[in-house]
Amino acid sequence: MTASELLRASSLPPLEARILLMYILGWRRTELITRDHQGLPSDAVERFGALSDRRANGEPIAQLIGKREFFGLEFDVTPDVLIPRPETELLVELTLEAIAEKPGARVLDLGTGTGAIAASIAHARDDARVWAVDRSADAIAVARGNAARLIDAQRAGGSLVFVESDWTANLDPSLLFEAIVTNPPYIASGDPHLDEGDLRFEPRSALTDEADGLSAIRAIVQSAPFMLAKNGALWIEHGYDQADAVRLLLQARVFTDVRSMRDLTGIERCTGGRFTA
Repeated sequence: MTASELLRASSLPPLEARILLMYILGWRRTELITRDHQGLPSDAVERFGALSDRRANGEPIAQLIGKREFFGLEFDVTPDVLIPRPETELLVELTLEAIAEKPGARVLDLGTGTGAIAASIAHARDDARVWAVDRSADAIAVARGNAARLIDAQRAGGSLVFVESDWTANLDPSLLFEAIVTNPPYIASGDPHLDEGDLRFEPRSALTDEADGLSAIRAIVQSAPFMLAKNGALWIEHGYDQADAVRLLLQARVFTDVRSMRDLTGIERCTGGRFTA
């Protein structure tokens, strides 16, 4: 069977089928065109069928191929971590904006998962000193591997610092950061989306707080002022209907310049402010 025949016979959406076949064959996209009539090894055809079945059952493409692109970088993905999503790139952009005029800025990424946010900031700002926190040892291992592959340890800001911790609990209390960024679990317990699509295969603890969807955000907002330098920024990703609630939490904690920013779909996706007290 040729590549073109295999793709035509696939019941998957064409893009997904092409991604899986390129992964199996180690081909580039152009090779699917230039080599489309080349006969394929039987084991490649069998493997494509097996992965296609898994995808048809809902398993995420990123987990099937073990990779996901984020902010122009390719991150390893396992079932132990949340799959990086395009809308979260807004958090990176907002954090880079917050530290734009702060040489050697210290940045804290809470709930780092794959390390996508932390590594993207470190890659974009050579002098930034970045800490990445997660309570999952498995997630820390994935993030360490990504950082080792993507970030030059000799960069001006040095290697990323990884801390296994429940939010800020295990951090040195003397540390002060110019920016704190987080994509915490914000889906409320019982939300039907938890049992649909890709979310079924991702770590539940990275998706939901098993409460109202705001408990992790409340904890971060309460502790952040103790970890922020003067005029330090806090940016939080949240659910599509949580912007009002997160703004109120920040304002109650005396954050200033509190605002919500929309993602490319027009949803208020991230809310943040500065701590000046």
